[in-house]
Amino acid sequence: MSAPPDVAALVPHAGRMCLLERVLDWDESTVTLATATHRDPANPLRSDGRLRAIHLCEYGAQAMAVHGGLRAWARGGRARPGMLVSLRNVFLDCDNVHDLAGELVVMARCVHESPSAWQYDFRVSHGTRLLAQGRATVSLASGT
Repeated sequence: MSAPPDVAALVPHAGRMCLLERVLDWDESTVTLATATHRDPANPLRSDGRLRAIHLCEYGAQAMAVHGGLRAWARGGRARPGMLVSLRNVFLDCDNVHDLAGELVVMARCVHESPSAWQYDFRVSHGTRLLAQGRATVSLASGT
């Protein structure tokens, strides 16, 4: 099997809006990624020079897209596009993350999938500190 595609090829976003940088590990149910884009002054989610913790939900959603893309790639296909439709049980342990040194680690675990939707738990950590966690649901585009 060839090497998996770059993260940017697995998310529906382009350029700086692709927030995740590299896959650390993945299997059929879970993906773990690392990134330092929270520190980038040009991060498109920043406002007033700050990246607020609520935006870590987007990091979790992009981890879901990467995982779906990797799973589809392993089967010789491409993941269907989807739309984030729900966030639940979101916990944030800080107000801002732009000033955290080093990388964030983003983990997403598939807890349910159907032909029309995916549901994942996600976690974003900095070192040993859990910054954000929650559950997200994506509605998938109709198959062709």
